[in-house]
Amino acid sequence: MKTLSDLLAEGVAGRRVLVRADLNVPLDGDKITDDGRVRASVPTIKALADAGARVIVTAHLGRPKGEPDPKFSLAPAAARLGELLGSEVALAKDLVGESAKAVVEALTDGGVVMLENVRFDARETSKDDAERAALAEELAAFADAFVSDGFGVVHRKQASVYDVAKKLPAYVGGLVETELGVLRKLTDDLERPYVVVLGGAKVSDKLGVIANLLTKVDKLLIGGGMAYTFLKAQGHEVGTSLLQEDQLDQVRGFLAEAEKRGVELVLPVDVLVTAEFGKPEHEVVGTDAIPADKMGLDIGPKSRELFTSKLADAKTVFWNGPMGVFEIETYAGGTRAVAEALVKSDAFTVVGGGDSAAAVRALGLPEDGFSHISTGGGASLEFLEGKELPGISVLES
Repeated sequence: MKTLSDLLAEGVAGRRVLVRADLNVPLDGDKITDDGRVRASVPTIKALADAGARVIVTAHLGRPKGEPDPKFSLAPAAARLGELLGSEVALAKDLVGESAKAVVEALTDGGVVMLENVRFDARETSKDDAERAALAEELAAFADAFVSDGFGVVHRKQASVYDVAKKLPAYVGGLVETELGVLRKLTDDLERPYVVVLGGAKVSDKLGVIANLLTKVDKLLIGGGMAYTFLKAQGHEVGTSLLQEDQLDQVRGFLAEAEKRGVELVLPVDVLVTAEFGKPEHEVVGTDAIPADKMGLDIGPKSRELFTSKLADAKTVFWNGPMGVFEIETYAGGTRAVAEALVKSDAFTVVGGGDSAAAVRALGLPEDGFSHISTGGGASLEFLEGKELPGISVLES
């Protein structure tokens, strides 16, 4: 697999380089609320521009339905990228149309431009190989080389991630290379005890990764909405808490497998419950005493102490998913406790992207307090599940 360093060594001055970045940032209107992914894209883009390349950035934002939608325009990302680079990043009004062609044609050495949201074209996510290949051909016509630097999308077989890598000399970007190195340390070269903390809403989103992790970890800590399906599987009343009834048998299997393998599977022992979602009024109850008319929205103080104690002797930690509804201050305590435990830890600590990374920044915790904060939650989980990542396999082949 050729790297960004290989491309730079070959020389890029005057060459057009198409960079697939991940700029899928959260927005409040047209304001970016967390620019972590934009900042993470800067080193690769800057390295190319500084070396005299003519850089063409392609990316997606949100889930438009295969056609232009102003609320999903990359304009805020282009503006923020320009601020971080210290020079304007022109945004084409389309992806491969007349505006894109004009913007690319006007590029000079060391310049950076951005194409409009790649998902404004339905071919990007098409299941039809020929449709994706046709879009990839149009994108490839803009460039002399391709750099894959959007780790958050490498688990997708999409035109700008997978197919374009077959059309141009392709290289792995610095961000993706770093992410892969970290994840391989979690699978091939880890120090024990190895502790994984999983949260978030649904067990069904993490079935594969839980099954695989049970063969590798020493401790598995479960919080967030998914914990209530585990508690129900143990026979507890969970009231109106988030529950996936159709996953109970699967979860019972996980509990049995953990016991069989000697994996310490840790669940909350108390939770914050309320009668109505989002209301600050709450009470703390044991997980064996959740009222039938109330829902759990965060792990309780005893659970926070328990989870912190289980992390204390860890040498390697992977965390994906908040412990509660951290966006509401009342229910942010569990997520904060886990994050602060990792900051204080001497372990190799990896925050697995998505809501966990957003929580770190929203809670004002120091990003350098963690060994690594991933830019791709889904990609991280699929790697740890043992799945092939199409955006990586195409570079390796």
